Amino acid sequence: MASGNKTAVDLHIHSVLSPCGGEDMTPNNIVNMALIKELDYIAVTDHNTAKNLPAVVEAAKGAGLCVLPGIEVTTKEEAHVLAYFADLSQAMALDALLYEHLPDIPNRVDFFGPQYIMDAEDEIVGEVDKLLISATDLSVDDLAWEVTALGGIIVPAHIDRKTYSIVASLGFVPPELPVGTVEISKAMDFETAKKSFRFFKPYKMIHGSDAHQLEDIAEREYFLELEDLQKTTLLRHLQ
Repeated sequence: MASGNKTAVDLHIHSVLSPCGGEDMTPNNIVNMALIKELDYIAVTDHNTAKNLPAVVEAAKGAGLCVLPGIEVTTKEEAHVLAYFADLSQAMALDALLYEHLPDIPNRVDFFGPQYIMDAEDEIVGEVDKLLISATDLSVDDLAWEVTALGGIIVPAHIDRKTYSIVASLGFVPPELPVGTVEISKAMDFETAKKSFRFFKPYKMIHGSDAHQLEDIAEREYFLELEDLQKTTLLRHLQ
């Protein structure tokens, strides 16, 4: 579906595994909605977990939709940071690490919602017991080191928001972090963002829907100029 080098993306989507994700955010529903909206590339980035990524990747096979493995991590500073990988096994390795660094706070389904693990047929195969929207005990620096060691990259999420962003938590993006791209929420355009963060390094900027409901998945509105649809190409573009 990519038109020339213009690739339609939504690299920030939550599945039903995120307790704040709608119960219709199943692997197949996400893939099919992305196809309806004529997207070329998506990333499902659940809070502090990758356990629904295998199902999403399987559901997208042969459908003409590329899936970039990702996780939205909450650091101990309560900053949301997107971690992206070229390989699913790398994301699953971070998933295992993050579970160990989450506090032993159980999820309250009646309050936060379920945390369903699903297979590629949208059948529930398990649940995560720890509350996934908790902050891990990893600092931003710790996370950057772990993700880089696994072969991935980090992108600070929705830096324009007044809560749960690296700017809200730290006041800035630490210049020593291995960051080349930041995400701006869909509420702010790039020109306004560039003026608002003019004292920062000249980071590349992307938009993501941060969809928690099917209808919120981006239309064919956010584009990247990519030479091809290889995951390594996309990661290089975001570095």
